[in-house]
Amino acid sequence: MDINQLIAEYGTYTYLIAFIWTFLEGETIVLFVGFAAAQGLLNPILLLVAAWLGSFAGDQVYFWIGRHFGLGILHRFPRWRYGVESALRWLERYNTGFILAFRFIYGVRNLSSFAMGLSAIRWQRFLSLNFLAAGLWATSFIAVGYFLGHAFRAVLGHLVRSFSLAMLGAFIAFAVTVSLAHRLQIASCRASAARPELTAISARPFEFSYQKASPSGTSE
Repeated sequence: MDINQLIAEYGTYTYLIAFIWTFLEGETIVLFVGFAAAQGLLNPILLLVAAWLGSFAGDQVYFWIGRHFGLGILHRFPRWRYGVESALRWLERYNTGFILAFRFIYGVRNLSSFAMGLSAIRWQRFLSLNFLAAGLWATSFIAVGYFLGHAFRAVLGHLVRSFSLAMLGAFIAFAVTVSLAHRLQIASCRASAARPELTAISARPFEFSYQKASPSGTSE
């Protein structure tokens, strides 16, 4: 069974899968479904909406968890400390630019929305910027997958639909490679943080960056 048959039978679930995947993870599925949309197998607008809302909802939930339970979680999982501090430094330096771009930055993006929940940023501001950022991210990767699909179709013609299974394997391999690289980067960062000259940085408390938002949306 090729990818065309699979999507013909289960295509209605693809949009739900795209939503759930982007809620939890990253761009691998977005690239692939964009590729499939280029072959006329899926609706690119519905895919864009699913990826946009999934990414937005996921990071909004992580922000909420950071805002209400962040310090307790960090005390329980201190290994997340370096990633959270890195994200807060990016936020302090670039502010709005970081909120719009953190999904594209490997190494800090997984903890960024959680970290911003620990910051003094008002939840209303994060909500609006996160919605815009999720749209930019989803549009970018759907477009890349879509244009890749058209490029392969121009070269391979109708063979591209059977070739899509190979592309799915390539996207999965890409996702695994990125995940392994990210884990190696975290391990390297932890080793660096353990060096004597960096002890002061790794030991800094988070209270300096955390201000609980009041019901009116202003920081206390």
